[in-house]
Amino acid sequence: MSNDVEVIQTADAPAAIGPYSQAVRVGTLVFCSGQIPLDPVTMEIVNGGIAEQAHQVFNNLKAVAAAAGGSLDNAVKLTIFLTDLGEFAKVNEIMAGYFNEPYPARATIEVSALPKGSLVEVEAVLSI
Repeated sequence: MSNDVEVIQTADAPAAIGPYSQAVRVGTLVFCSGQIPLDPVTMEIVNGGIAEQAHQVFNNLKAVAAAAGGSLDNAVKLTIFLTDLGEFAKVNEIMAGYFNEPYPARATIEVSALPKGSLVEVEAVLSI
């Protein structure tokens, strides 16, 4: 990576499970890798359904944002990946508890599968 790229890493979010960083900063933008509902201590998917998994994902993103010197209020773009778009309304409801207006731009995409069998993954771009 070039000298103007800063790697962001925290023990408060799951360690990368592949050849990637939790986040990287380039200028004022922080690109957060997709978070799945891994408990950062056990590195296992949290028990429960979409609600429990979505809360863990947003808490993981919150920890990465804090490590970058910001918060979820700095999010300008999210991409949410769901294995079942039927859970769209529930994830919206949960997301509303983590973000304040003005809300970030967002795309939500249904996918056939996610790492470790998770039901949801969220990536974010922050402006800090």
